[in-house]
This record gives sequence, C-alpha cells and structure tokens, in this order.
Amino acid sequence: MENKIKAYDNILQLVGNTPLVKLNRITKDFTGNFFAKVEAFNPGHSSKDRIAIHIIEEAERKGLLTEGSTVIETTSGNTGFSIAMVSIIKGYDCILAVSSKSSKDKIDMLRSMGAKVHVCPAHVSADDPRSYYQVAKRLHEETKGSIYINQYFNELNTEAHYKSTGPEIWEQTGGQITHLVACSGTGGTISGTARFLKEQNPNIKIIGVDAYGSVLKKYHETGDFDSNEIYPYRIEGLGKNLIPSATDFDIIDEFIKVTDAESAHTAREISRTEGIFVGYTSGAAMQALKQLDELGTFDKDSNVVAIFPDHGSRYMSKIYSDKWMEDQGFLNTNSVEETHEIQHVK
Repeated sequence: MENKIKAYDNILQLVGNTPLVKLNRITKDFTGNFFAKVEAFNPGHSSKDRIAIHIIEEAERKGLLTEGSTVIETTSGNTGFSIAMVSIIKGYDCILAVSSKSSKDKIDMLRSMGAKVHVCPAHVSADDPRSYYQVAKRLHEETKGSIYINQYFNELNTEAHYKSTGPEIWEQTGGQITHLVACSGTGGTISGTARFLKEQNPNIKIIGVDAYGSVLKKYHETGDFDSNEIYPYRIEGLGKNLIPSATDFDIIDEFIKVTDAESAHTAREISRTEGIFVGYTSGAAMQALKQLDELGTFDKDSNVVAIFPDHGSRYMSKIYSDKWMEDQGFLNTNSVEETHEIQHVK
C-alpha cells in the first residue's frame, strides 16, 4: 500500500490545541497545582490566532470578504500578526493601526508579514482622532471592500475562545480545573474561555489580571468608568482605557492588578525556571498567581490554569533587553539574579 504524505494543507491548520504545561520550579512554594496554557504554540505564536481565523472565516461565510478584500484592525501587535498571517493564506490585503507602545520587534514582524502598518500614539484618549481605534475606523471608511475586525467590540472575539480555548482546557484538565487566571485586554480570551468553563462547572473561579493605569478592575467592582484611573503603563495587550463590549464582566469573579516592573521580572523568571520563553502578559499572569498565592486564594486541591498568551521573541527590545529594563528603572544593577555576565574570550 502506498504511504501517504502527512502534511498540513497550510499553516492555519495548526491553530489551537496548544499544550497545557505543569509549572514546577516557579511555583514550588505555592499551595496547589499550577498549569500554563502555552499559547505561543499557535503558528502565529499567540492566542490571537484563534480570533483572527474565526472572525475572518465568519466574514467569508457572510459574504463580506472576497479575494482581494482588505482586512483592517486595531492591535498592540499580536492580533495584527495573526490577521496578517491569515490574510496571506486567504489572499486579502491587511492594514493595521498599531499602538506606539508595541515593541519594535512586533512592528517589524507585522511589516515582514506584508501588512501596511500605521503607528499611532499610545497615550491619547480612545476618542482622540490619533488613537489607534479612530485611525482604524477612518481607514475602514476610506478603503472600499474592507472589513474592520474591531476585536474590542466584536462578540466573535469571545466566541472564538468559547469554541476552542475553553473546551481544550476542560478536556486537558479532565474537568478538574478550579481556577482560571487570565489577562484581560479586549476581554475575549478570558470571557469566552470562562463562559465555556462555567457552563461545565459554575464553581470554577475566574480571575482577571489588570494593569495599574487601566480602568477594568474598578469598573468590574463598581460599574463606574473612572477616567482618573487612566495613566500610561508599559505592559502591552493588558488593561484598557475604555470598556470593551467583548469583556463579559458578569462571568469574571474578581480582578487583580499587577505592576509593569514585577510583570517584566516575572516573565524573565518563567524563562529561567521553566524554560518557557514567554511574553510580557505571560509575566503578568504569573505575577498574578504569585499575589493570589500570597493572599491564600488556593488550597492543596486547587488546580489552577493560567493562560500564557504569547512568545518572548516579541519582546527582545523590551523586557529581555537589560538596557530597556534599566531605562524604565526596572533593573536593580546589584541584583545577581538579573545581571547577565558576558565573558569575551580573546
């Protein structure tokens, strides 16, 4: 019998089914069992592959996209890369409005994937015409035959994770998950995953991770949008200066805030202790686990899943650059742990 070639038709068939990996050394003093959903194993190296393919294929199904159409999006980098990747395979043009807070690595990657990139100032209000939200809207209005993904206000963002990430975690934990800890930006990942998990077991605790300088935690607790909470911060893809409709606040049990500096150091620590090279928001999720453990949130029977959204290669000029860390005031130069000695052999 003739052997068949075992190959995928294209890169998009590799989206999803990312591994669940037990955390060992970094959690050795914690109470409970801790696991990371490592989304960097997606072909575009982030969880955003899931929403890019789901939203674009829904647009195709509805007849909104035909070959040569243009896909437009607002992104801090990862969604843009995923959309550019899907657009290449499906024959669409891609235009991205990107926050200036995004790392140079991310912006260079987007351009290398054939996207037209408009870099917009990060620290302006959401309704400012220079903001990446407003620039994307304007580009959509000006570009005939385009669709605007609009991940912050697109229910398909949430649905993508309801249909994929949630079922995967439920199956991978054998239904034994007790806590989900996930960063909240657009809110699609945490909301969609949580919705599926809560349907299986309403006792699962859903904990969102927010940034200082973002409005999400206070809005969740009070229902008030407090613009006084907003100030510049460095973590990309976490927190917001608006309230995304893709976030289902009712399904999230609580939010915990993390700092820029601690999240950066914790990302480095994951890489050094677990050998998983992670991005900034993964560091934020792990930092949240540390704080929650200190608060006594977990017991010996807790099975805690943290979503690690992306790969460390997108942050070489940021959290993995000693110079950048020092420029932000994040590096204690006397710290043995954070000093990297390079020996030059003559």
